[in-house]
Amino acid sequence: MAREIKFSLVYRDMWQSSGKYVPMVHQLKEVAPAIIDMGCFDRVETNGGAFEQVNLLFGQNPNRAVREWTAPFNKAGIQTHMLERGLNALRMFPVPADVRELMYKVKAKQGTNISRSFCGLNDHRNLKLSVEYAKKGGMISQVALSITHSPIHTVEYYMDIVDKVVEYGCDEICLKDMAGIGRPTALAKLVAAIKKKYPKMPVQYHGHTGPGFSPASMLEVARAGADYLDVAVEPLAWGKVHPDVITIREMMKADGFLVKDLNMDAYMEVRRLTQSFIDDFLGYWIDKGNSQMSSLLVGCGLPGGMMGSMMADLKGFHGAINLSLKNQGKPELSLDSLMVLLFKEVEYVWPRLGYPPLVTPFSQYVKNTALMNLMNTLKGQPRWTTIDKDTWNMILGKTGKLPGPLAPEIIELAKSKGLEFYHGNPQDAFPNELDKYRKDMQEKGWDFGQDDEELFEYAMHERQYLDYKSGIAEERFKKDLEAARAKAGAPIVITRPVVEMPKFDVEKITEKYPHAKPVQSPVKGQVIWQVDVDDASTAPNIGTKVEADKAMCYVQAYYGMEEVVPGFDGKIVAICAKQGDNVAKGEIIAFVE
Repeated sequence: MAREIKFSLVYRDMWQSSGKYVPMVHQLKEVAPAIIDMGCFDRVETNGGAFEQVNLLFGQNPNRAVREWTAPFNKAGIQTHMLERGLNALRMFPVPADVRELMYKVKAKQGTNISRSFCGLNDHRNLKLSVEYAKKGGMISQVALSITHSPIHTVEYYMDIVDKVVEYGCDEICLKDMAGIGRPTALAKLVAAIKKKYPKMPVQYHGHTGPGFSPASMLEVARAGADYLDVAVEPLAWGKVHPDVITIREMMKADGFLVKDLNMDAYMEVRRLTQSFIDDFLGYWIDKGNSQMSSLLVGCGLPGGMMGSMMADLKGFHGAINLSLKNQGKPELSLDSLMVLLFKEVEYVWPRLGYPPLVTPFSQYVKNTALMNLMNTLKGQPRWTTIDKDTWNMILGKTGKLPGPLAPEIIELAKSKGLEFYHGNPQDAFPNELDKYRKDMQEKGWDFGQDDEELFEYAMHERQYLDYKSGIAEERFKKDLEAARAKAGAPIVITRPVVEMPKFDVEKITEKYPHAKPVQSPVKGQVIWQVDVDDASTAPNIGTKVEADKAMCYVQAYYGMEEVVPGFDGKIVAICAKQGDNVAKGEIIAFVE
């Protein structure tokens, strides 16, 4: 009998891999019914990682977001899962044990069913409490292996970790191929080894599409026995994100697996709503490069989601580097040449820092060190001159045991600075703190919240929570949004609906032309009537004829040109947005009679 492959929609990660923000709670509640109606998902990733910090940055309550977002899936019988970082839980630095324990109790009560726990160093000690606390709190414990490709990241290496977390009591295993550089055959061998030793252990695969391996990887792990595959939905699919469910589902079906039916009408609705959230405001923080795949990621092994921040770093340093080269009498470098040099430097740095899997936050540490090395060597200075505190903590073993040995030069550098290596359990270095936060909240007169969820949020994200409570976060976000809209040339309107005041008198136009129909902008952007500025014949005039289903003009959106197509024949009787005007989605561009 054919075996079933089940799908999980990684809706949170689709956004987190693309830009700075995720949708607000009212948007998530809007898209949830359509996701359910698609009918092909057994699981949906609803929160984790930076999700709750993003809500705090909006000035909104993340606990409300999690409860209201998970509720419709719970009702429909679709499992929800979250991502947490082991020792770092939901933030970028270590979390005390009592705060970690409270997290699982809170998330289970809020409607999250599965905790996907990973350690960026694959240190099983950092995962032990994740497993124990998740199960104690009433959640399914899924341990994620941080997948990468190196001489030491073998099947045997990963199976040693699997043996440990199974001993701790985990319920499932996930292959977290965060950079998408796991080789398909190697991943299949790992899944086969897990299934051979633990045949009843569910296995889920999570792989980004950046370097292009993931569809092949999904087919190979499915053949080897994987049970669940993480997929996305356009327009936030492919590129540096995840494969779209349609392609992967059809591939599995063609290979003889059983798959659930997919409601295409619902798929198109999820696609439409996702695009509408991008058009609303989220698109201002989505890097255009994230829509593109790149084979360059195969060599350096960096996650695709880092490309945007890395390119921003390079652009910031580009001028200073070329000025230094010019002063040295050396030829200047293009941005592309600089990028290739940085990739090569990452390849140099990574093994010497002990092969930490390139996942948050360790991918940032390796990238930052490589960037500073590149800066210094191009200026004629030695490598390793600038290493930040967080990277030193990783080197010294304060966040866990590195997978591979440090290079002798790094060990000598640490000794020369009088730094000591830490060999204890990383969690022991961070004492409990909940009592401190309880006392502080009581003194402030703040409620601990349902199931102590407000206490948890304050203890997990103290600085962001204070900004949220004071209202500073909301004001800051409004200013950021206003600045982003101004930079994009879009209408600066904070309140909804986002519509600019009309530049014309609709009543007078309709009174003069009672049979005229409005033609509206399909997207937000800049009106382009005259594509060729040197050819006056392309500029419209009153009386210009237009045809149904043929482009009347264009709107330059942030991602490219969109045609403005009237649904009827006629002639232009009024032009409401001239060449170069910025329009909102739905704004009237012209009237045609």
